Amino acid sequence: MRTAVITLAAGRHSHLILQQAGLARSTRLPDHYVIVSMEDPAIPHLVADRNPAADVITVPLRDGRLPLAAARNAGAARALEAGADLLVFLDVDCVPGACLLDGYVRAARDGALLCGTVAYLPPPPAHGYRLDDLAGLAPPHPARPTPADGEVIRGGDPRLFWSLSFALTAGTWNRIGGFCEDYTGYGAEDTDYASTASRQAVDVWWVGGAPAYHQHHPTQDPPVQHLDDILRNGALYKLRWGSWPMEGWLRDFEARGLVRYVRATDTWHDERAARADP
Repeated sequence: MRTAVITLAAGRHSHLILQQAGLARSTRLPDHYVIVSMEDPAIPHLVADRNPAADVITVPLRDGRLPLAAARNAGAARALEAGADLLVFLDVDCVPGACLLDGYVRAARDGALLCGTVAYLPPPPAHGYRLDDLAGLAPPHPARPTPADGEVIRGGDPRLFWSLSFALTAGTWNRIGGFCEDYTGYGAEDTDYASTASRQAVDVWWVGGAPAYHQHHPTQDPPVQHLDDILRNGALYKLRWGSWPMEGWLRDFEARGLVRYVRATDTWHDERAARADP
């Protein structure tokens, strides 16, 4: 089975370098490593002369926002053109465990979205993360199933799908039809993808023995820095699917007085301008 690893990048250069180093240490090397640069001109030079060799393509920003959905589609198109049988998507923050690719290859079947475990790492020590230490630094995220090595849990809730680490066969990718490129910026494009997969009778499988490790970086909880994107993309998802995604974050924003829910219209409204008025 010819495997392609696809990652999207704009900044996060140290994270990308460690991901590439992790792939080089894999028990199964990727046949094709596609990096989709979202208007980051430094990336081709950053990953040059490192293993595994990277095939870097570039997609433009859209209205100044990261085109995550379009970038995943572009990466998949490049991999399929090169003959990939299995597409493995890893966020730039994620370092693959040594057995990640082997785990996904063993579990791969048409008609399934494969999701390995993801552990959120603590801040790195002064010398940075060591690949050999990652497995002992944090357990898999408790909000997702954690099957044992070699175990596959079928019939997963598509609402729990996330795009940090997932894989699917070329046939399944074509069956689902790719990500909806109307989404730009942060949030909901992966929830939309899982909804589309479910409509196409594609099952979510949680795969043991395919671990990834999410590198720490500063963020906010809830992600106030992405509020505009979350409102815009959430409204698009509501239009397409009839319900709001990311409701936990929206409720957290509401508790802070940043947004307001109008039950009569089932809509969320940005309250920041109103709060700023004297």
